[in-house]
Amino acid sequence: MTTTMLYTKINNLPPSMVKEVDDLVEFLITKRKKEKIKERIFGCAKGLIVMHDDFDAPLEDFKEYIQ
Repeated sequence: MTTTMLYTKINNLPPSMVKEVDDLVEFLITKRKKEKIKERIFGCAKGLIVMHDDFDAPLEDFKEYIQ
């Protein structure tokens, strides 16, 4: 749909519905501003996660279930 087609459709609406279209457009603009995602940088979490040597070791709490 082109902008001209959309403009024509909006012009054929009654004034109360034009206000609803305006409200919807404002909502979408506001929503988009909130959704902006920062560009991800490779390796930005380096050093924040630690994997201990005993990660795969059985937990004490589950010894009775492990045979």
